[in-house]
Amino acid sequence: KTQKTPPDVNQFTALLRRPMVEQLTGKKRSTIYREIKQGLFPKTISLGGGKSAWASREIEALNQA
Repeated sequence: KTQKTPPDVNQFTALLRRPMVEQLTGKKRSTIYREIKQGLFPKTISLGGGKSAWASREIEALNQA
């Protein structure tokens, strides 16, 4: 039997919901979703139940660019 390698702790990141993403980026909902469609903003991560979030490190990278 092959042993599974434990996940790297560095691959985990906090998830941010839209109000926090708006606050951190200064962008409103319509701008965020328009830029997602244009490939200019990170895509959301589905949380199920119609909820979604963004990886905090992606938003941090976007703000540093």
